[in-house]
Amino acid sequence: MYQELEPAEADRTVQAGSATVIDIRDPASYQTARIVDALHLNDTNIGKFLEEADKSRPLIIYCYHGISSASAAAFFVEQGFESVSHVTGGFEAWQQQSLPTQSD
Repeated sequence: MYQELEPAEADRTVQAGSATVIDIRDPASYQTARIVDALHLNDTNIGKFLEEADKSRPLIIYCYHGISSASAAAFFVEQGFESVSHVTGGFEAWQQQSLPTQSD
């Protein structure tokens, strides 16, 4: 099963460098603003990620509002990842709390 993380709690984990952060939004949104060091996953690169990822390293997944990331988190659990979380409220909640972001 996956966990739900409030944005501030997810940020503490991101700041500690102890998790891989996954952005599942569209490419334009990812380029405009994202959580620092987030990887963008989509249909074209997820296969390679699944082959190469350390499944023991925690994952934090986010989308726009925290809805799609919940089902994505369940998917990653099914793929054998040991510790999977998603950001409650998604990137919108992250930005509302003025947490760190980066852009291209």
